[in-house]
Amino acid sequence: MTTIPLDAAALDEAVRFNRKLAWAPRFRIRNRWLPLLGQALLRLSQTGADRRLARRGIRVEQRVIEVEGLRVPVRILRPASRPKVLIFDIHGGGWVIGNARMDDRHNAARVHACDAVVVSVDYRLATRAPLQAIMDDCLAAARWVLGEGLPEVRQLPAFVVGESAGGHLAASVLLRLKAWPQLFERIAGAVLFYGVYDLGGTPSVQAAGPETLVLDGPGMVPALRQLTPGLGDAERRRAPLSPLYGDLTGMPPAWMIAGDIDPLRDDTLEMATRWREVADVELNLLPEAPHGFIHFPTRMAELALARSHAWIAEQTARHAYRNEKETMRLGEDLAPAFSPAP
Repeated sequence: MTTIPLDAAALDEAVRFNRKLAWAPRFRIRNRWLPLLGQALLRLSQTGADRRLARRGIRVEQRVIEVEGLRVPVRILRPASRPKVLIFDIHGGGWVIGNARMDDRHNAARVHACDAVVVSVDYRLATRAPLQAIMDDCLAAARWVLGEGLPEVRQLPAFVVGESAGGHLAASVLLRLKAWPQLFERIAGAVLFYGVYDLGGTPSVQAAGPETLVLDGPGMVPALRQLTPGLGDAERRRAPLSPLYGDLTGMPPAWMIAGDIDPLRDDTLEMATRWREVADVELNLLPEAPHGFIHFPTRMAELALARSHAWIAEQTARHAYRNEKETMRLGEDLAPAFSPAP
């Protein structure tokens, strides 16, 4: 169930790396203090990030945008050449840690591989804001960038990219964007890395045990409940809080990926099943891939990211072809009105 060519060497490397991961601490959300410490350490590690991008020929801009009184920081990466696509990126981090700079390495690769302008949103985190406010930040940034925020990319096909918690926020944004059809129609595709689509917990999340890599398996359901205080599981499963249960009518084509040893596996599998009812989906389920594997120094990560770039390029070409055909059709429809009278 993948279009990514994995050979025996890549799989053996992944197995060896997973043995090391088994000794590593798991990502846990027990209180607000550890995420705050993690966020501080993350920011410290990002010193000099803009200079590193500049050395790769990427222009960086930090901006605080405003939509209907809501102010949201965004990070904009621009290529040296003329861009062909717009990418709206939403970072992961379990809603409690992370920022737009955290995705610099992957977004820089997208800038070069896809000739893209990448706009990444610095949404508020759950240590300081409720989930609804986080979702509102992402929606506001999407409305800005797909609207009049960046006039130079207004005619370019747009892609929404999200990883983990960012996948959840990306799917939620797409559901809510349908209230602005002129903006929603600009979306040429969605690229979703092992997202969280059911805040009540899919079967693979419910069954996650202490042997789970990267994530704290037994703590996942309690963490989802902590994220949505005062709600029962039925309420957590209402869209757009849980995008899996939303009306996916009109959704764009999607590229989805998950690992078969990731507790969030079923989120992607179930979302892909529903999404395929309304649009094309390329689903990749990778063997021996835990949560967050695209950040690991493995051949599997390289191949997966390369395939995501190629998919964006394919969808961009299809988008250009459809626009060309539509322009030709409009020209044929208008021709009789401008033909000389007999």
